[in-house]
Amino acid sequence: MQPRKLLMISTDRKIFEEGSSVRARQMEYAKNWDEVHIIVFDTTKNIETVIASNCWAYSTKSWTKFMYPFDAIRLGKFIIEKRGITDITCQDSSLTAMAGVSLKKQFQGKSATAISLEIQIHEDIGSPNFAYNISNKIRKILSLSYLPKADHIRVVSNRIKKFLVDTLGINDSLIEVRPIMVDIEKVKNTPILPGADLHKKYPQFQKVVLMASRLEREKNIELAIRAWKEVIKMIPKAGLIIVGRGSQSQKLQAQSRNLGLTQNIVFEPWADYSTLISYYKSADLFLNTSLFEGYGMTLAEAKAAGCKIVSTDVGVAREAGAKIVGWEKGEVAESIVKMW
Repeated sequence: MQPRKLLMISTDRKIFEEGSSVRARQMEYAKNWDEVHIIVFDTTKNIETVIASNCWAYSTKSWTKFMYPFDAIRLGKFIIEKRGITDITCQDSSLTAMAGVSLKKQFQGKSATAISLEIQIHEDIGSPNFAYNISNKIRKILSLSYLPKADHIRVVSNRIKKFLVDTLGINDSLIEVRPIMVDIEKVKNTPILPGADLHKKYPQFQKVVLMASRLEREKNIELAIRAWKEVIKMIPKAGLIIVGRGSQSQKLQAQSRNLGLTQNIVFEPWADYSTLISYYKSADLFLNTSLFEGYGMTLAEAKAAGCKIVSTDVGVAREAGAKIVGWEKGEVAESIVKMW
C-alpha cells in the first residue's frame, strides 16, 4: 500500500510556537498520515521545525506577504519531488489555494497516482457582506476560481456548503461539513469562577449583555455601540461588556465616549477560556453583530452555556437558536430589550 503523505499549506504561524494549541492539533492530526509537511506563509526566517516524528513545518521565508503563494509553490515543488506527496490541503480558498492548485497542475500526470487536492473554507465567502473591502473582493474572486478545481472541499458550516452547491454548482458529494469543535459538556460543567460573575463584577448594571470578539471591522462592533445608545433609553442601567482585542479597539472606545456611553459600556481584554465560559453563564444575553461569520464559535459556546442570543444572520446563529436581527440599530436594540 502506498504511504499517505500530506502537504499542508497554511497561514497559521503559531505552528512554530512550542506548546501552542495549533501545534498540539497538528501533532494529533499527523497520526492519520505517514508523513505531514506544513508550509507556512511567513516573513520571518524560521528554519525547518520538527513537530512530531512524522511531521515538519517550513516557513516560506518571504520578504513580503505578496510573495507568500509564489514562495509556497517553489517550496512545495521541492517537497513533492523529494518526499512523494500524495495529498495537498490548503487552509483557505484564496492564497493558499492558489499555491495548491498550481502544484497539482504542475504534477498532473507525472506519477501513477494523481495528487488529491483539498481546499478548506473557514469564512462565509457567500455572504453579501464578505466583499466589504478590496482585500476580500480579491479573495472572493480567487476563491470562486479555485474551488471548482478541488477534488475535495472542507467547510465549517452548512451555510457555506449550500452556497457552493447552489451558486458554483459543485457536487454535493465533494463537500464535507466539519464544524469547529466546541466541547459542549465541558462548557456545561464549567462552574462560574469567583470574580467572573458579570452581575457581581458589575453590580451597577441591572441587565448585562456580553460580546466576545476580535475587534475588527467585519465584527461590526460599532453597530452594537450605536444600538446601545437606544437600549439605555429603555433600560438606563443596562451594561454592555465587550471582551476582545484588535485593530479597532481605540476607535470603538472613542465611539463609546463620543456617544456618552462610558458608564454603560465596558471594554475588557480577551479572557481565558474558563473566564469566558463564566461570562456566558452569568450574562443575561449574548450579542453578535458581525457582517459575516464562517462558523461563529462564540455563538456555539454561548448556546452550550445556556445564554440567550441576539445575532445578525451569520454563521451558526440560527442553529444556535439566536434571535435574528438585521443591521439596523433600532431593530438590534428592540430585540435585546424584548429578549429580557
